[in-house]
Amino acid sequence: MGQVVVVRHGQASFGAEDYDVLSGTGEEQARVVGRALAHLEPDLVVHGSLRRQRHTAELAADAAGWSAPLHEDRRWDELDQFAQFATIEAVPDESDAVAFQRWYEAAMGRWSGGEHDDDYTESYAAFHDRAAAALADVAGAGTVVVASSGGPISALVTQLLAGGPATYARLLPTTVNTGVTRIVSGRSGLTLVAYNEHQHLPAEMITYR
Repeated sequence: MGQVVVVRHGQASFGAEDYDVLSGTGEEQARVVGRALAHLEPDLVVHGSLRRQRHTAELAADAAGWSAPLHEDRRWDELDQFAQFATIEAVPDESDAVAFQRWYEAAMGRWSGGEHDDDYTESYAAFHDRAAAALADVAGAGTVVVASSGGPISALVTQLLAGGPATYARLLPTTVNTGVTRIVSGRSGLTLVAYNEHQHLPAEMITYR
């Protein structure tokens, strides 16, 4: 039986010029989750191509003392959903929380509905297929730790729960930075055994974006 332990990246730099950089809190979250997973002896550590994913994997591996090689796989990258959605309709000012939430929910529904797939660089179905293919490739490789993002994690959990777009939309905003999702592979296929575990984080270090 193999297991894939998927870790969401540490907190990035929301509001900064370059979002794709771990904040100081994000770096510490990565070290904390590494120490919490130090009992594992991964055969492989995988991360997406985004800097926040790679840096999370590096910090966690160092804190855990893992000797397994680190491997990059772009299929674990986050979907740039806001860039995609903004091509359809202008993004309202995030300081207007009500207007922003209304826009986001409408944009998410349009993207995941499947009726306008040609309008997007990556459709909802294609994004979910990408995540599933990435998981399938490591599911039989023993114990694998993956540093990814909320989108791919939510896509995989949605599929493993036989959910649909509504499930995905509910899961996505709940993913905690360095939250841990565990999937095992066995005779019956892939099974979700834990989602978004974050007991390793003290309350003041729990963040969602």
